[in-house]
Amino acid sequence: MKRKRVVIAGLGDSGVLTAIRLARRAEVIGISAKPALVSGQELGWRLSRPHDWARANWIPFDRFRGLDRVRTVHGTLTGLDLAARRVLVRHDDGSTSAEAYDALVISTGVSNGFWRLPDFQSADEIGVALRSAHDRLAEAGSVIVVGGGAAAVSSAANVARTWPSKRVDLYFPGERALLQHHPRAWERVERRLGEVGVVFHPGHRAVIPDGFACDQITNESVEWSTGQPPATADAVLWAIGRVRPNTDWLPAELLDEHGFVRVTPELRVSDHPGVFAVGDVAATDPLRTSARNRADGLLAHNVRADFEGRPLRSYRPPKRRWGSVLGPQRDGLEVFAPNGRAFRFPAWSFDRVLMPLIVRWGMYRGVRENRPLS
Repeated sequence: MKRKRVVIAGLGDSGVLTAIRLARRAEVIGISAKPALVSGQELGWRLSRPHDWARANWIPFDRFRGLDRVRTVHGTLTGLDLAARRVLVRHDDGSTSAEAYDALVISTGVSNGFWRLPDFQSADEIGVALRSAHDRLAEAGSVIVVGGGAAAVSSAANVARTWPSKRVDLYFPGERALLQHHPRAWERVERRLGEVGVVFHPGHRAVIPDGFACDQITNESVEWSTGQPPATADAVLWAIGRVRPNTDWLPAELLDEHGFVRVTPELRVSDHPGVFAVGDVAATDPLRTSARNRADGLLAHNVRADFEGRPLRSYRPPKRRWGSVLGPQRDGLEVFAPNGRAFRFPAWSFDRVLMPLIVRWGMYRGVRENRPLS
């Protein structure tokens, strides 16, 4: 029997994991604007220690053993023809192509600040972007971080720890940060931030200038709609969670009122057989948690079940965010459960156990030596 063809539109974290799981039983084509997995996670680690971050989070596709059977296409998605069951791709030289599918998995993610953009990039351009953001913060004597989510909190903590002489101020609109986590998680993280000298400013909601996409580090003063006087610093990092789904290439009929892909509990796109979505782009629940809860396994099962006419399984989202907040630190990696309780991987175990065994073999089914950041 001819193998079914699955197109994975977007090879971020969710897309790569889904492709790996499907590659043994289907012909899989992965389409990506990047020539590698460039994770959008662990912003603070990425900004403060880009060489270390790159070893774990910038992985060229040919390093994944599980992608050896997958044909990867480096290009930008420009359209979807639902009737003909094909996606349209534009390549770096301006040429275009079409990839036909029996099943389509939409995993194009979201844009969020300068660290998560859908732009076409080469490996050299990825490296330049990593270094330039790091250098911009390294040169600043003072840093303001605007935002109350994990990206903002992680950035403030890691900048303060890496450059102890800097003044680092964290501004967020609520009484506490990490509102999508259990309060117990914030209590613990708040202590860690205090230990490295981060100054807290709760109750500050920033005024966002018209047309400003929050996709750059700035040095202009920050004004507050909550009435406080403007704040200034040598560098202002915007991490306010203003996500934009990367769905401009999709027909409007697939999207909800916010531009995310409408899906059923089975991660199937409503009223469109053979089309699925997973990750930050999929409107599974208010937190769009399929990006961080290993929904790739359920989705791969459902794609195969759909081909074979078997029942599909439903995704059950957690009610709170969980996982790492600050990223790897000198004393280890702390991971929070949905109930806010923390458990720690000792520092020695990160490179000896967690990354090589649990992540690279357990999750990705084998990763060859990574490309170092030059």
